[in-house]
Amino acid sequence: MFGVNTYVVWDPETRQAAIIDPGMINAAEERVIDRFITDNHLTVTHMINTHMHVDHSFGVTYIKNRYNVPLEAHVDDEFLSSRLPVQAKAFGVEADVNAVEIDKPVRDGDTIMIGNEELKAIHVPGHSPGSLVLYAPGSGWLISGDVLFRNSIGRTDLAGGNHEQLVDGINTRLMTLPPETVVYPGHGPETTIGNEATYNPYL
Repeated sequence: MFGVNTYVVWDPETRQAAIIDPGMINAAEERVIDRFITDNHLTVTHMINTHMHVDHSFGVTYIKNRYNVPLEAHVDDEFLSSRLPVQAKAFGVEADVNAVEIDKPVRDGDTIMIGNEELKAIHVPGHSPGSLVLYAPGSGWLISGDVLFRNSIGRTDLAGGNHEQLVDGINTRLMTLPPETVVYPGHGPETTIGNEATYNPYL
């Protein structure tokens, strides 16, 4: 209902995989993820949230239980993960949503290994205090969560949001990456760092 992009990324050699921002809200959406994992012969070794807003977190409990993986996210979003039911109610969502704990804190500069592939954590607060961007320098892409969209940026009117902080973080932490870097956002279509540097009106 929120049009969230949930990502499965994996190392083609080891078939180890990470599920990023599990936004599945019902059994049908859960089956889509499970079928994808099975069809591609993947082993889920990580579940990572770019941030802990409810639309990106509906499927956290399911993935944790189904694949026996901890929740990895930035500790500054712990106040959001503990209030997922309150968030759901605020958006008028009737789904059964439980509060969750961040099992494995991810900090700025941390490297997460998906098989032999590196994901580097870049902390870019402003949409939420703990918003992370996950950058794969070897493959030339990043997952931006709700930090950066095609020709837009994340909203900053929710709890812990800060517009100036977000814009500054994007300009200093992301726009310095190679312009050909592909950006996979939390909502909407992909883009590139070069496109956003040229055309994003918020930057």
